[in-house]
Amino acid sequence: MRKRLGIMMLAAALLLVGVGCGNGEEVPTETLTPPPVEENTTTPSAPEETEEVYSGPYNPLTGEPIEEGAEDLRPVAVMLNNLKTALPQQGNGQADIIYEVLAEGGITRMLAVYQDISQVGNLASIRSARPYYIELALGHDAVYVHAGGSPDAYSDLSAWDVDHIDGVRGTYSYSGSGVFWRDANRISGHSYGYEHSLLTSGEKLTAVLEGDGFTLEHPGYDCGLTFREDGTPEGGSPASVVTVPFSDYKTGVFRYDSQQGVYLVEEYGQAYVDGNDGAQVAVTNVLVLQTACRVLDSAGRLSVDLTQGEGWYACGGSMIPILWSKGDRNSPLRYTDLQGNPLELGAGKSYVSIIPTSQTVTAS
Repeated sequence: MRKRLGIMMLAAALLLVGVGCGNGEEVPTETLTPPPVEENTTTPSAPEETEEVYSGPYNPLTGEPIEEGAEDLRPVAVMLNNLKTALPQQGNGQADIIYEVLAEGGITRMLAVYQDISQVGNLASIRSARPYYIELALGHDAVYVHAGGSPDAYSDLSAWDVDHIDGVRGTYSYSGSGVFWRDANRISGHSYGYEHSLLTSGEKLTAVLEGDGFTLEHPGYDCGLTFREDGTPEGGSPASVVTVPFSDYKTGVFRYDSQQGVYLVEEYGQAYVDGNDGAQVAVTNVLVLQTACRVLDSAGRLSVDLTQGEGWYACGGSMIPILWSKGDRNSPLRYTDLQGNPLELGAGKSYVSIIPTSQTVTAS
């Protein structure tokens, strides 16, 4: 009974908590109102994107990124036939630098220079050596690839102790299917026949270089070239089309493609292509060197002075006059503007035309 009475008294006390003291009014209870939330009207900014800076090695012949370790390789310089009936060449589109110089009778040949020959496919067609092509190769400390040569060239190869791979007189320990081979299609495809059908490849040349004791690297070698991202010369004249005559037989044309930022090369009135993939050869830099070219003998062989001279440089659709020099046969070619400031080429491939002083270069 006492327990039940206690419960009733506790309930009455709890009821009185919510009632006014003696007047029946409710006792107000405190209401806690949360502070207003300020609306954030600022749009969150996206995290800043930082451009990744390339810190790897550069190709010394082009100023472009190259695979680690390849920057110190010795280049390989390959003699390429350029007779109309011997075209198309093969592997020319992958060359880092192409030198074109007169041979006999107004024809030209190319010396294609590769910093890393290992990834180049077939190379064709391989032709014979001349002293001034050897000097160009020596300026890069390159291994020189040719098929035969003039008497003077063979004499110089021996006297100058040139590292070279010869498709006519050379014997090599490489045990593959042969460093050089004849292309039957080329033999039957033109009237000049057998002597214009010799091929090799980057893979087979690499095997010879590695297997026959050639020095493969030259760390820190100065090839005489400097580059910047955009090599368009300041104050140049318009050069959307550059025409370079070598002789009555051969004229080169370089047509600027502003979308790609390169010059597309033409010869013999048509695109100059790489027979490996059919693509037109494209280069960033066009250099024209004018010099004395003199006939030496009844066969029409030439001497080409590679000491110094004047010339032209085109890049980005603009062209300026330049000076060039080569200290000795082992020195690289060096280029300056008319004030003697070193020329900075655009990062990319280069095409160097060496023509007689009697020829006139035009641009428009």
